[in-house]
Amino acid sequence: MVKFYENSFSYEYPFSAVSLAYFLRYPNPYATHVLSTDVIDRHFDPSSQRLSTTRLHLKKSKIPPAILKLLPKGIVGASSDAGQSYILEKSVVDIREGWMKTESKNLEWTSILSVIEKQTYRRPMGSGSGASKSTDVMDDTKDRDTNVTTTVTLVSRFGQNRVTTNRRKEGLATAIPEVSLGEENAPVRRGFFSTWSTSSMQRSIEQVGLRRARDALVKSKDGMNVVLERLRLGGLVEVLEGMRRDREAAFGREGPWKRA
Repeated sequence: MVKFYENSFSYEYPFSAVSLAYFLRYPNPYATHVLSTDVIDRHFDPSSQRLSTTRLHLKKSKIPPAILKLLPKGIVGASSDAGQSYILEKSVVDIREGWMKTESKNLEWTSILSVIEKQTYRRPMGSGSGASKSTDVMDDTKDRDTNVTTTVTLVSRFGQNRVTTNRRKEGLATAIPEVSLGEENAPVRRGFFSTWSTSSMQRSIEQVGLRRARDALVKSKDGMNVVLERLRLGGLVEVLEGMRRDREAAFGREGPWKRA
């Protein structure tokens, strides 16, 4: 089963500021669950003027209680209580043409629920092309807004391996002639009911994930607006100072990694 969610909105800030704020958005008051962010690959193509970046985010995260209630006890083991999960993020920025495309996906519990979020940030049509020559990202006369389109894809594969295995066994059993035992002793066919139960479980898991994705998108937008406002008021210095304050408020002076 697969569920899709799409949302479009705009930031009241120029594209140059929004694209910068995207890479400076953690931590912020709406993302105190983000423990760390690491750049694992970055490449600038001088011919296309595009910057490609791959980052890994470590977040405080657990399987939602609403999903845990749907799963058999012990199915996820200790991982459900681990408290941390990794998110892989890839992005491409074309400052000349005025667009940025990003993709984020979870690396934990993908057999239960895989969530892939794709976003496109774009300078409004008709606002011209080419990067601003000003060093102030807020001083961009070409555009005053940035349009954003978000698409979230949720896929649950919970129980899929078991259903596939059962189907293979049923196919093998069909290929081997059976001696009729009469109606009372006939083998019970459970393939249909097993498949129906698994599909129903997958739909329920995806529905819970969809609600969380919608809530997360609202918080993500609020967090970005905080960073953008700091950028407008005090530039990069204010953004970095705000990040320091948010980190201390969330984890204390020592940060998320306390000394032994």
